Amino acid sequence: MTPVILLAEAKKSAEVTDWGARIGWLVGLALFIALVYWLMREGWKWRGTLQSDLPELPGAPEETGPARLSMSGRYHGSTTAGQWLDRIVAHGLGTRSRAELTLTDAGLEVERPGATDFFVPTSALRGTRLDKGIAGKVLTEGGLLVVTWALGDKLIDSGFRSDHAAEHTEWVDTLNQMINDTEGAR
Repeated sequence: MTPVILLAEAKKSAEVTDWGARIGWLVGLALFIALVYWLMREGWKWRGTLQSDLPELPGAPEETGPARLSMSGRYHGSTTAGQWLDRIVAHGLGTRSRAELTLTDAGLEVERPGATDFFVPTSALRGTRLDKGIAGKVLTEGGLLVVTWALGDKLIDSGFRSDHAAEHTEWVDTLNQMINDTEGAR
């Protein structure tokens, strides 16, 4: 019985938590996260500087005519046409937001609460399609309405998703018909 008593009389075990080291690691991790965030922000600003040669976004004319189609949904961003990962951030085109789209004979009006509104004249429209992704957003096949348009001499793809995805097909058909009619009139 003596060995059992000796074990019970052993010294108290060491402290499990070293608070100084733990706090040091947490401060280091917080600084690292802040550095990564700052670098991402600087990269976003640098991309905007590189794209500063893009002309200003056109505003809607006073009279656009009656609405052919309207849609409520989300604006997911714009990229260089045909390059779905090359996001355009200049003039607020990189800011995701809610969007109200209105298609008239004059063009496509994009109203974005909290972000810059823009207007795409019918003469600047180049095509539209259903796709599954644009920089930073991937959806199911055909879940994204992508409108190709010209801003100055640069072609841009802008991605939209309706609150009612069934509307996408009607938008593609109507926009492509408008583009074909415009090209036939030239």
